[in-house]
Amino acid sequence: MPIIGAHVSTAGGLHNCFANAQKIGAECLQIFVANPQQFKARDLTAAEVDLFKSEWKKSKLGPVFAHASYLVNLASPDNKVRFGGLNNLIGHFKIAAALKLQGLIFHLGAAKGGNRAEAIVRMAEMMKKALAAVSGSAPLILENTAGGGTKLGASPEEFGEICRKVKSNRVKICLDTAHMFEAGWLCRFDKKELDEFVRRCDSAFGWAKVAALHINDSATACGSHHDRHENIGEGKIGLAGFQQLAVHPKFNKLPWILEVPGFSGEGPDKKNVRILKELFNKQSKQSKQ
Repeated sequence: MPIIGAHVSTAGGLHNCFANAQKIGAECLQIFVANPQQFKARDLTAAEVDLFKSEWKKSKLGPVFAHASYLVNLASPDNKVRFGGLNNLIGHFKIAAALKLQGLIFHLGAAKGGNRAEAIVRMAEMMKKALAAVSGSAPLILENTAGGGTKLGASPEEFGEICRKVKSNRVKICLDTAHMFEAGWLCRFDKKELDEFVRRCDSAFGWAKVAALHINDSATACGSHHDRHENIGEGKIGLAGFQQLAVHPKFNKLPWILEVPGFSGEGPDKKNVRILKELFNKQSKQSKQ
């Protein structure tokens, strides 16, 4: 069974994320380390860092990932947008590194009407600057999107191109199930399709770079390019698709992080966590028979 977790709230202080994760049965977690709707990320005090680390140790949960602001677009042809996003990303990245998190997950961005190849070059240069600004081993983690328009990350091969340009072992990948489905990367989630997808990723950037999975059902159809997360089993992927992920050896050894709307509309909840755990309990019982 993989480590099953969720994006959880840090309301009242970053250290509160561990109690919030435990309330819903999450074993690993993802958090915003600063306001995702603001460009300025404030520095943490030494006391805040110490309290976070203390609560983390007591909770025995992990890994813990940070998610960057949605305002970041390192591929933009607009210098103000691009460098503003870089400064924001560095602010979040510094906090993630100070807290010793397992990395900062961020969206690839879009060319915004510009040339796609040039956008990839711009993004790679900005990533190099972010990595240079934050010392240590904490990785920057690229997340795939639902695609469409000029959004980057249209294929595993495009991820590979970015990785080759950045040339850093601190660049990792997070794969979102809803985004893979909505982008048309995976439609059936059966073994044959999953095997071929892993082969493409391995060829493009090396499967070992995949650090985590965002586990979300999709409210929109395969190939729709519309990013709409749904609760597990309530969307177009369905329980059968997640059952296939549960038995696949390349996917079931990664951290699974929920970003679903929740059955009460308040984000990842105990019911979604339980549904995933039941998939693996079912798999375990079948393997023993």
